[in-house]
Amino acid sequence: MINKIDKYSYAHGTRYMDHGSRNYDVAGYRLPSVTTILGRTKDDTYLKDWIKKKGKKEAERIKNASAVRGTSMHKYLENYILGKGYEDLTELGQETKRMAEKVIEVGLAPVSGYFGSEVTVYYPGLYAGSTDLVGLHNDRETIIDFKQANRPKREEWIGDYKLQAGAYAMAHDYVHGSKIDQCIIMVCTPDLYYQEFRIEGTILRRAKHDFLRRLNRYYELLREEEEKPTYGT
Repeated sequence: MINKIDKYSYAHGTRYMDHGSRNYDVAGYRLPSVTTILGRTKDDTYLKDWIKKKGKKEAERIKNASAVRGTSMHKYLENYILGKGYEDLTELGQETKRMAEKVIEVGLAPVSGYFGSEVTVYYPGLYAGSTDLVGLHNDRETIIDFKQANRPKREEWIGDYKLQAGAYAMAHDYVHGSKIDQCIIMVCTPDLYYQEFRIEGTILRRAKHDFLRRLNRYYELLREEEEKPTYGT
């Protein structure tokens, strides 16, 4: 359990799907999610090559297994942070429990308190998202996201993680008047290899800048779709 700090009042956001894309209904706004924006504007050449290499069926199996594992690990971590008991006795549940324990032991050790868990953050009129934790990490207000990975990550593979964190920090600062200058991505694999990626300084400023470019591109694509002529039958 981590101590709760009552400093920020977070709006409740509702996630919903629209034409296969995740969106949020929050504070009177209906907004695209950060993951939707990044997914729509990314270069998917590597993903297409990976699917071709693995085969569509196997690639889908790996993708679904990773998603289920990630959800389970997040559930353990959320309940730990909130001081609630949780146990999943399935094989997957015990695997992700060990992963969560590694994140708790190493990653959350410097976290002395938290402002919100599973927090909906939004930038009015532009985008929204959900960050796993906003807390004090070594006495600095920090956006924290948990990720599961099938194998250790290289720095060059987590570009969109950085942009996601930068987007959350910008939204939090705008709505709550905070000055978040650090984001941390905590990653754990099933064989309990833990990694931590710290996003601050120039790296964080670049992540924010690059996300805004992708955000502009996302809305350009929406306008292009709206302007396409429709033909009657």
